[in-house]
Amino acid sequence: MMARAALLLATVGLPAMLAAQAVPAPATPAPIPPQPQNPSPMVEYTRAHERLAPRDLDGTTRSFSGPLGRPVEVFVPATTKRAEALTLVVHFLGSPFIAEYAVSRLGGNDKVAAVVNVGAGSGIYDRTFSDPPVFDSLLAAVGRETSAVLGRPTRFTRIVLSGFSAGHGAIRAILRDSAHFARVDAVLLLDGMHTSYVPEGTVIEKGGTLDERNLVVWERYARAAIRGEKRFLVTHSEIFPGTFASTTETADWLIRTLGLKRT
Repeated sequence: MMARAALLLATVGLPAMLAAQAVPAPATPAPIPPQPQNPSPMVEYTRAHERLAPRDLDGTTRSFSGPLGRPVEVFVPATTKRAEALTLVVHFLGSPFIAEYAVSRLGGNDKVAAVVNVGAGSGIYDRTFSDPPVFDSLLAAVGRETSAVLGRPTRFTRIVLSGFSAGHGAIRAILRDSAHFARVDAVLLLDGMHTSYVPEGTVIEKGGTLDERNLVVWERYARAAIRGEKRFLVTHSEIFPGTFASTTETADWLIRTLGLKRT
């Protein structure tokens, strides 16, 4: 509207504008109704890998009743039958196929995968594994299933914990126990290092702060990784939940706390 008025003034000049002042102002036009959103013409070029479609994997899958009576799926790749000392990868929250496919692609002959799903929200994962014997029982049960597949006693010499989104709550609870902290060799957090705001629900922009009580265990594990004692990989997105801290905010906190610099 403003651009049109400026063009009219430049065309007809000041006398016409003065004459127009005596004419009653036109009625306010009706608002334009919202227009439907057009489909995006953009093409994504950033995805490095195609989405995975379930497929048969070369190995053996077994299942048992785990924490809270929920099924735990164990996958023993075919190549693992030649191994003596095993690496166990325990993944929390997600399709078993994704974790099993990832483990099958790691190479070597010493990998076993176990996938645990106990519910929605990090709270149920944290509460379930806050009692240290729960994780001990899980490891023992995975060991029994693996032994049944291989036909001989097994032992896990390395333990890797992986968690997607809310699944990080289980890893957080497991690492709070000093014995388990010492036993876990590596941690992978997939868009899952969350915490609450203080006060609850008050975002940083509105004066809130991060609840660091849920973050200190990650700082401790990261410092062990810096010393070369552990391996620790954190990925995050730019998703902003709004009611609790984003993984961007918690990753920034961890970097600042450790005195590191993004590269």
